[in-house]
Amino acid sequence: MSHYVLRRLLLMIPTLLGIMLLNFIIVQAAPGGPIDQMLARFEGVDSMSSTRLDTGGGEVVVQDESRGARGIDPRFIEQLEAQFGFDQPAHERFLGMLADYATFDFGVSFFRDRPVIELMIERLPVSVSLGLWTTLLVYLISIPLGIRKALHHGSRFDVWTSGLVIVGYAIPGFLFAILLIVLFAGGSYWDLFPLRGLTSPNFDELSAWGKVKDYVWHITLPVIAMTIGSFATLTMLTKNSFLDEIHKQYVLTARAKGASDQCVLYGHVFRNAMLIIIAGLPGALVSIFFTGSLLIEVIFSLEGLGLLGFEAVMQRDYPVIFGTLYLYTLIGLLLKLVSDLTYVWVDPRIDFETRES
Repeated sequence: MSHYVLRRLLLMIPTLLGIMLLNFIIVQAAPGGPIDQMLARFEGVDSMSSTRLDTGGGEVVVQDESRGARGIDPRFIEQLEAQFGFDQPAHERFLGMLADYATFDFGVSFFRDRPVIELMIERLPVSVSLGLWTTLLVYLISIPLGIRKALHHGSRFDVWTSGLVIVGYAIPGFLFAILLIVLFAGGSYWDLFPLRGLTSPNFDELSAWGKVKDYVWHITLPVIAMTIGSFATLTMLTKNSFLDEIHKQYVLTARAKGASDQCVLYGHVFRNAMLIIIAGLPGALVSIFFTGSLLIEVIFSLEGLGLLGFEAVMQRDYPVIFGTLYLYTLIGLLLKLVSDLTYVWVDPRIDFETRES
């Protein structure tokens, strides 16, 4: 198994390089780069005003004859290109970026003037909080519910819960978040939960128990909104997986030998049925932790990684874009490897190393 893990780790390198190269080409080809973004800011300066900028090579004064900058000095544009590194060929910038990323040096944000790694570490607790609690609730709800639906297939319980699952699948998480705000966050009805943030302004002054209550109070609505948008698929996947296993020949044979329903379910069916659920765990984790929380972070004003990446794309903040992309890709590849190892842990009969050879 150690040889399989080593091969998988080595294969991550070309995979990561390919993904970064493809996105580098796409981002570089997109119109409205950092230089255009910076110049657009100058064109919004009030009339008859002057702006001083320190570009690293001395201050440049831009005089405005009317609303919007007019006649920007070409030397200023050249200094901006040198500051952002666009005075180098694209391949040199890409290779330099990879060399820095190998040591997790993501550079400095173009528009925030802070190291990207600091921005990511600052936003990481929010995304981790949302992701962990959402994942925990989704699996605690979906797996038992899916198993019960499979055992009582066709019953009233199955029909009614299927209706709830369909509603949860049909309503996007962000739309449900808006509904929760309208109902419970002072929108039109009850003002029971806060509208934004994960903590109150006086969080540091609270006692330990007060901090716990304040944190739970703030995170309740975002987590509920994310859970509603995620549990439906896993519930039906669990039900169909168990339903398929229950009707297989080995289950009938075990029952014919006198094995109890609990022994058949948890001793035979559970191990086989959970394989397909484990296979989807890496994608579910990445989706919940990062992409799935994007709109929820925007709606509830939560400063997480999803919102950071979205703002970077809108501003063409290349260091933040590629830094977050690198992190997402690396985590996804590692979680895929963890998924394969969990396969073997759940069912020791699976041997990936023998299959590959």
